[in-house]
Amino acid sequence: MFNKILIANRGEIALRVIRTCREMGISTVAVYSTADRDSLHVRFADEAVCIGPAPSAQSYLNIPNIIAAAEITNSDAIHPGYGFLSENANFSRICAENDIKFIGASPEMIDAMGDKASAKATMKEAGVPTIPGSEGILADFDEAKACAHEIGYPIMLKATAGGGGKGMQVCHNDEELAEGWESTRREAGAAFGNDGMYMEKFVVEPRHIEIQIASDQRGKACHLSERDCSIQRRHQKLVEETPSPYMTDKLREDMGEAAIKAAEAVKYEGVGTVEFLVDADRNFYFMEMNTRIQVEHTITEEVIDYDLIKEQIKLAAGEKITGRNHFPKLHSIQCRINAEDPDRNFAPSPGRITDYHAPGGHGVRVDTHAYAGYMIPPHYDSMISKLIVVAQTREEAITKMQRALDEYIIEGVKTTIPFHQRLMRNQRFRDGDFTTKFLEEENV
Repeated sequence: MFNKILIANRGEIALRVIRTCREMGISTVAVYSTADRDSLHVRFADEAVCIGPAPSAQSYLNIPNIIAAAEITNSDAIHPGYGFLSENANFSRICAENDIKFIGASPEMIDAMGDKASAKATMKEAGVPTIPGSEGILADFDEAKACAHEIGYPIMLKATAGGGGKGMQVCHNDEELAEGWESTRREAGAAFGNDGMYMEKFVVEPRHIEIQIASDQRGKACHLSERDCSIQRRHQKLVEETPSPYMTDKLREDMGEAAIKAAEAVKYEGVGTVEFLVDADRNFYFMEMNTRIQVEHTITEEVIDYDLIKEQIKLAAGEKITGRNHFPKLHSIQCRINAEDPDRNFAPSPGRITDYHAPGGHGVRVDTHAYAGYMIPPHYDSMISKLIVVAQTREEAITKMQRALDEYIIEGVKTTIPFHQRLMRNQRFRDGDFTTKFLEEENV
C-alpha cells in the first residue's frame, strides 16, 4: 500500500480523497494555486504545496510543478481526481517515468478510450452495442455527406477529441450538415487542437445512463449498477440518480454485462464508467468510457455502501478486486450545487460566501469545500457542493431532497438551489418521464 498520496486536484474531490486516505492510514499532500490557499483541502491535508498562480494552465495543469511537488514530498502515488489531468495520457506516462503510481488508467488505456472513434471501434469488436455511424474519422465533407445518407438523418457530428459538450452538432439535412461540418471542426480545433470528426446516428428521446465498473490488474471486472444522468444542460449533468426510473431488470443486467465486456476487452485497471445512450425502445448504445472517478460516484456509494475511492486506491496498489456485481435496493439522488444564476441562463456567480449552513439528518450527505467566508474563484468549475440523499424509494428520496434543499443556506452568491427546488416539484420529473432534452422542453 502507498505511504503518501499527492492529490493533483482541488475543491471537494481533493477533500474527498484526503478523507479516505486518512481512514486508510495514508499521508496526503495537497497542491494548490494562489487562488485556493484558503480552501479546505489545503487545511486538512498533512502537507500542502503551492504549484502556481490562479490560472489552471499555470497550476493544476502544470505537470512539471506537480511532479516536483510529489518529489520534494516523497509521494509515491498521485490521485488526479476528476477533470484537470485525470485523463491526460502524458501525465500518466510522466508519473510512471518518475516511479510515481498514477491512480488511474495507463497512458495506453487513456489514449485508447480518449479517442472516441477508436474507442467505438474497440467496443464494436468486443461485441458491445454501438450507435450506427462512420467507420473512424471522416476524411472530408463529401464522405460525411455520403455517410449521412447511408445511416439516415438526423445525425450527430462529433469531435473525436471532444468532451464537455464541445465539438458536437445535430444535423437534420444536407444544408445543416454543410454548416455544422465547418463550425464543429473550428470549435474542435480551437478547444482540443484536433479537428478530426466522426458521425453517429442521432438517438431520438435518449436517456444518458452509465454503468460504474471496477477492474483489477488481473483482468477481473465487476459492475456496480447504473446511474441516470439525463437531467443536463448543454450536455453538462445537473442531477444524477440511481437506480434509473427507466430501467428494467433485464436492461440493467444486459447493460451491466456489456460494461464488464467493455472493461475486460481493453484490460481496464481501476474504477471507471461506461456511458450509454438508451433510446425510446430501450435499445442501448455505447457512448464513451471515462477512465477516472466520476463526479456522481457518490450516489453509487450510498446505495451499495461501497467506498469507491478506497477501492480505486487498493486496485492501483495491485490488490484484488473486492467488489461484485451489484443491483441497488435503495434510491439515491445527487444535485450539483453550482455558483450560477439559474434565472440568467446559469450565468456564473463567483464571489464570497457570506453565510453557509449545510443540511443534515438521516440519509443526507454534503460533499463540499465551501464554508462561510470562502471566496469562490472565477478561474475554475463553478461547483460549490454536491448534495446527496438516499432513501428506500425514489419518491422518498425526492421528498428528502426537497427537505434538504429547503435547509441549505448559501448567501453572498447566486446558486442553483432554486432550480433544484423547482425540479423536485416538477411532475414529469417526479414521474420519471424525462430524457436528455427535458430542460429544453420544460420551463424549470
